[in-house]
Amino acid sequence: MDNHQLETILNQKLNIHAIKDYAPNGLQIEGKKDIKKIITGVTACQALIDYAIHQNADAIIVHHGYFWKNEDPRLIGMKGKRIKTLMQQNINLYAYHLPLDVHYELGNNVQLANVLGLQNLQPLEDSQPSIPMWGEFVQPITSENLRTRLQQLLGQAPLHCHDNAPPQIKRLALCTGGGQDYIDLAAQQGMDAFLTGEVSERTIHSAREQGIHFFAAGHHATERYGIIALSNWLATHYAIEVEFKDIPNPA
Repeated sequence: MDNHQLETILNQKLNIHAIKDYAPNGLQIEGKKDIKKIITGVTACQALIDYAIHQNADAIIVHHGYFWKNEDPRLIGMKGKRIKTLMQQNINLYAYHLPLDVHYELGNNVQLANVLGLQNLQPLEDSQPSIPMWGEFVQPITSENLRTRLQQLLGQAPLHCHDNAPPQIKRLALCTGGGQDYIDLAAQQGMDAFLTGEVSERTIHSAREQGIHFFAAGHHATERYGIIALSNWLATHYAIEVEFKDIPNPA
């Protein structure tokens, strides 16, 4: 497959112009023209790049790429080494941030909601597309049940704040990654619990004072499912080899 053809396919599938982002989505580092093998992962870290080289990959697709808003534009240090490696090896790098979070089918949020068994998924925000979403469990579950389920699915124990929260959880709002500040919106809309990847000091006070369960299950861990879904979709619809590589990260 041609590298620009692949970009067109991914851009259209993920509808990259539907949401304003903090980094460019699509082809970020241009490499060889012909793509036969793709490695995918959550973040374009050096370990993922080195693995792609070892696997003789022609392209890497990630959720977290480069060139973030307000980032130092100089190609030095760690960032310089990563980009230099990609260019020396002639490997294409594609990155999809918010479009992969909010996608109705392949997105991080909907994929995590699906594996948790949430039903009747709806946007939490009035705007379209909404970054956070919410859904309902068919039967209310205890917070300990949800905590155990998260640990089993994600491979690590989540931080859980439950002071003043209801004994059972029916309505759960979620935003994968660094979405902790959506807890106030979740509380305002009557959610029993809010799930995200990260936690800030202020988040715990919001949870306690508004009587809502809060779960921080890891930025990386909560954002595996979108890139895995995108990998499977690409491999299913096009004659190209795609492999997801998980680089462990407890944060």
